Amino acid sequence: MLDVQPARPVWLVTLADLALLLVGFFVLLQANQTLTPRDLARGIAEGFGAEPPPAAMPVASHGIAGFAPGSAVLPQRPDTLVAWARDELRDPRVRLTVTGGTDGTTQDVDRATRSATVLAADRARAVAAALARAGVPDARLSLSTNPARTPRAVLVTLSFAGEAKPQGTVR
Repeated sequence: MLDVQPARPVWLVTLADLALLLVGFFVLLQANQTLTPRDLARGIAEGFGAEPPPAAMPVASHGIAGFAPGSAVLPQRPDTLVAWARDELRDPRVRLTVTGGTDGTTQDVDRATRSATVLAADRARAVAAALARAGVPDARLSLSTNPARTPRAVLVTLSFAGEAKPQGTVR
């Protein structure tokens, strides 16, 4: 009869394979020490076929600053803001977001309700009303508030509304 020597257990071979893979990974890390962690992560993600994140879209903004504490009365004429808004709205895919802000102090609140959010909304509404009076289509405006510690201002930013959906059937 043949004398068969006992073989190594299968788990030992698998453990050795995993250990060698781990050592290889650490060698890779040591060889690429000139890379930043972000570049290394991006390279590993590309190796596994992950799509890179899209580049950030630049955001254009304009606004009106200098509101008196507790007031929603426009501190200056909105002529430059109106001109900027008209210019930006020539692209039919663009909408404007009007964000009213307060400075977060106890003096910069709505007098009737003692609410900073209500005052921020009133400031945004005052600027939106001035834009609408100047001919900016109100259907392309949206209002928001930021009653946290920000300047006493209203910021108007661009947002992308998307491509227009075709009406009816395509022929």
